[in-house]
Amino acid sequence: MFRRIGNVVVRHPIWTIVAWLIAAVAIVATAPSLPSNSDESSFLPKSYESIKAADLQQKAFPSAFTPSAIALYQRTDGGKLTADDQKDVARITTELGKKHIDQVQKVVPGQPSKDGRYTLTLVQMDSKNAGQPIQNDAAKELRDEAKKLAKGTDLDVKLGGSAVEALDQEDSSKRGEAIIGIGTFAIILVTLLIIFRAPLLAILPLVLIGLVSAVANGLIAYATKLFDLQANSSISSILIVVLFGVGTDYFLFLIFRYRESLRAGDEPKLAMINAVGRVGEAIASAAGAVIIAFLALVLSTLGFLKQMGPALAIAVGATLVAGLTLIPAVVSLIGPKVFWPSKSWQQEPQNARFAALGRSVQRRPALTAIASGLILLALSTGIVGYKASFDLASGSMPKTKESMVVQDRMQKAYSAGAAAPTDVYLSSTDGKPLDRSAFDAYARKLGAVDGVANARMSQVNKAGTTADFTVTLKYEASTDKAIDAVGRVRDVAHNEAPGGTEALVGGMSSIFKDIDAAVNHDYRTVFPVAALLIMVILGLLLRSVVAPWYLIASVGLGFGATLGATVWVFQEGQGHSGLMFMLPVIMYLFVVAIGTDYNILMIARLREEAREGREPREAAGMALRHAGPTVAAAGFILAATFATMMLAGNSLLSEMGFAVSFGITVAAFVMAMFFTPSLTALIGHAAWWPGHGDRARVPAAGTAGSGPVRGDEERDSTAHDPAGRRG
Repeated sequence: MFRRIGNVVVRHPIWTIVAWLIAAVAIVATAPSLPSNSDESSFLPKSYESIKAADLQQKAFPSAFTPSAIALYQRTDGGKLTADDQKDVARITTELGKKHIDQVQKVVPGQPSKDGRYTLTLVQMDSKNAGQPIQNDAAKELRDEAKKLAKGTDLDVKLGGSAVEALDQEDSSKRGEAIIGIGTFAIILVTLLIIFRAPLLAILPLVLIGLVSAVANGLIAYATKLFDLQANSSISSILIVVLFGVGTDYFLFLIFRYRESLRAGDEPKLAMINAVGRVGEAIASAAGAVIIAFLALVLSTLGFLKQMGPALAIAVGATLVAGLTLIPAVVSLIGPKVFWPSKSWQQEPQNARFAALGRSVQRRPALTAIASGLILLALSTGIVGYKASFDLASGSMPKTKESMVVQDRMQKAYSAGAAAPTDVYLSSTDGKPLDRSAFDAYARKLGAVDGVANARMSQVNKAGTTADFTVTLKYEASTDKAIDAVGRVRDVAHNEAPGGTEALVGGMSSIFKDIDAAVNHDYRTVFPVAALLIMVILGLLLRSVVAPWYLIASVGLGFGATLGATVWVFQEGQGHSGLMFMLPVIMYLFVVAIGTDYNILMIARLREEAREGREPREAAGMALRHAGPTVAAAGFILAATFATMMLAGNSLLSEMGFAVSFGITVAAFVMAMFFTPSLTALIGHAAWWPGHGDRARVPAAGTAGSGPVRGDEERDSTAHDPAGRRG
């Protein structure tokens, strides 16, 4: 099938390129804009208690004051606020309300801090548009107006709160995207120049993948609107790396094989047809594993991951189609001139280093497997220290952003949980008014919970059927202590609710508690489903029941090593309280799915060498010699492009960039280079049971040595010399 695809594309390159250009223009011109949402609660389904509580709050207390933005005032000299300062704060608060800024519903004064150095203005915005661009614009205007009104006073005013955090997150994301984009381009360009010493070959993937990127983003926008998915600004940064990193991988898989066919004496167009025919199956299987793993995210309960899965699957799908059509068409149209001015493509190098590595694996497969396995196991021990962090807002931007400075100062000046109190909603089950005489006792029981600073009944709805008890925790909302405390609050709220009533616990800590439960659900669901589907892909590619088991086990071991190393670097080394809560899921999918690419390429080449009559150990050595340079180049570029995410300046992308780049390095340079070929050599022919896909292909009677060579399969059966070199 892949040879037929290559034949059609290479014979009609102009039509292939024109079709891509028409599709790109049509998709980009008509695609809807991609929405964004940074509201953590929108990531959870309606069945979770925190979301039920939020819905109840909207019905029972539609006009309840919930600040979306907070103006924090302090003197420029850091001293206590004077009476004149208080008058200036009151004036600013009043004038902000008179501005009638879009989305702003109420502007009211807040409480001063106990030390007298800080005070607040609280701003309520339309909750329906939380995290949306229209509210980001309102937050920007609010910040600008507050600073203008404070000019000429001794006050320093900074804006924070959820709406302003969304604005700062968007700004940080744009900056991060630019840095990641520039870094990715530079790494790909420089690395390809070093490998091929051909300027056109270095620029070509950037241009072609740029076109694919435009198509993929348009398709993602369509899918997001069609299926009503949640979007998040961080996805754009990840998409850049996935598209250019994976796209360059597939480009290298094809170009290395194209060069090999040219060296074997093929005419240029036939060389590309043979390259697509031979490596197309490995590219399709690798992309299929990635796509299926990403699509497994639709089983996630988190909206953020539900959006990320299909988006990344679409991106990889577009890259796959380009790898089998657009790239072969363009390269075949240019021909061997694509390697200009270098002439090294004309002669096969000795690959001395990879040949030596191959001989080492061939002679000592057991030692190689044990040594590489022990390295992975040692790194995996770091998992025991893993802790999760749930503060997505602060994780998505640097600590120096104004909203993060406000959050930090408020935690120090006020009760740590005051910025995001927990609400317990007590409702009657029969629709009758609540017995108010039980309120004080209920509030005392809530206030006595370990980790609670205070609890009070704050309001009752007009019908008297729902009461809101405000519970202030001793800890900042996203910390482990706050999440544990809100769990205890839930237990008491449910168990001590008066007869004929039921309680729901809402607020940010309650949301984070539910996100924690949702992530644990994903561990139990997404992980095994993705692993099983990848094993099916491997089984279909290799026609084996045995090989997929140890291949997926080796990649799983790589995941453990990656998570362990990330814990050591960020929690132990940099003092992070925990890793971002969705990191293990994302890491698992990237490391297991994309890391499988290199295992697939290496094992497919090993099978090819075995089919030419080599015994398992020799086949493993030759596979490493010939596929090693491709895996090394592709692995380095992909790991380096993911590493650019560490330049974005926020902990989420820094942790993700390190984890995925480290995982890909392990996948390419430990698993694919040593662990997988050495295990396959040790298992021998049994690795291919029941298909026996490694058996040498015997030409039909009367065909050997008669007639012209037809195609790559016949030519490759005799293309090796005794030393294993091609051509």
